[in-house]
Amino acid sequence: MSEARNERSPHRLVAVTLDEDSIGRGNPDQEHERAIAIFDILEDNQFVIPGRDEGPYRLHLGLVENKLSFAISTESREPVMTHLLSLTPFRRVIRDYEMICESYYNAIRTASPTQIEAIDMGRRGLHNEASETLKQRLEGKVDLDHDTARRLFTLIFALHWKG
Repeated sequence: MSEARNERSPHRLVAVTLDEDSIGRGNPDQEHERAIAIFDILEDNQFVIPGRDEGPYRLHLGLVENKLSFAISTESREPVMTHLLSLTPFRRVIRDYEMICESYYNAIRTASPTQIEAIDMGRRGLHNEASETLKQRLEGKVDLDHDTARRLFTLIFALHWKG
């Protein structure tokens, strides 16, 4: 039901791309997570630019001079705006998230279900923290729902994978 509502709303993303110059290839688990995040964003998202109704929008994420670039255009590729966000507020959570993801991927191969669940709870908690930081950093520029912010953080994290 939310999918039908979202298809009519101009306040959504219809395309999300990552800057190929900014991103390295991840391992198969990381590539899979990135593909799922993009698919999930496009299935259902809320992306509102206060005071504007020319959506739906396209989003191109990248890194520009160590800043996160949100290049937003209309569905017909007309530029709307670009936001550059400092990565400083994300550095600790990205570092911690990277460590816990590595532990999680190792655990799913060898650990007990209880251990995997405990690691995954920590991973989800860090993911939620980063999502809230993203929403706060975009406040007044772009309004996101919780799920869209989570999925976008997955893609932001993808920009930090080492090839």
